[in-house]
Amino acid sequence: MSKLVVGNWKLHFDLEESVSLAKEIGAGNKGNYITGVAPVFTSLASVCKENAGSKLRIYAQNCHWENSGAFTGAISPRVLKNLGCHGVIIGHSERRHVFGETDEMISKKVAAAISEGLEVILCVGETLAERDAGNANATVKAQLDSGLSNVSDAGIERLVVAYEPVWAIGTGKTATPEIAQAMHQGIRAQLIAWNNKAKSVSILYGGSVKPANCKALLSQPDIDGALVGGASLKADTFLPIVNSGHIAK
Repeated sequence: MSKLVVGNWKLHFDLEESVSLAKEIGAGNKGNYITGVAPVFTSLASVCKENAGSKLRIYAQNCHWENSGAFTGAISPRVLKNLGCHGVIIGHSERRHVFGETDEMISKKVAAAISEGLEVILCVGETLAERDAGNANATVKAQLDSGLSNVSDAGIERLVVAYEPVWAIGTGKTATPEIAQAMHQGIRAQLIAWNNKAKSVSILYGGSVKPANCKALLSQPDIDGALVGGASLKADTFLPIVNSGHIAK
């Protein structure tokens, strides 16, 4: 599996700021991890153009499951591919819990994006209430089962999974390396049980990853990289993460 770190910029930065930060990250990246960033939609075309031919991968933060139609405000996988995006983040906890996206919607998006040749980072994770109730594993398993339901054998090579405990996103709380590793180990076992070809799928950790904790998290045997939020908004906090640990393969 690939060692991958992706910065999710969420609703931050205008076009000029996005292009500038992407260039700074590209210039400072030592290649320890395959590295990507996910700018806002309005900056995607310019960031893709400025980084064409570089090693920095550009991801979208979401997409629709249809390529055209009466879907005001949506953007299609085909458009993202044509822009030069490498992939797309689907099922982020903010899409699930803030915007009400269901497992069914997310499953359709995953299949549509993969069919257009995009790499998909499928996000799964439990809330604090679900963890406290002892339902963390069941929640993640159900989200993953649904997300994988329309993925073909051929699509597995374009699949990445990101475990992001909702209670650790933007809260300053982070799953301990032991908690994160246990969940990642379970996800890997579920992936292999689903399809043995999925043993090569990279599993990222997302949830308040920062320079101070990245090495402890990324050194775990089943954590293949990170989906980074707040720490990806500045080069001086993102580059220490992408320049830590393993050498990209």
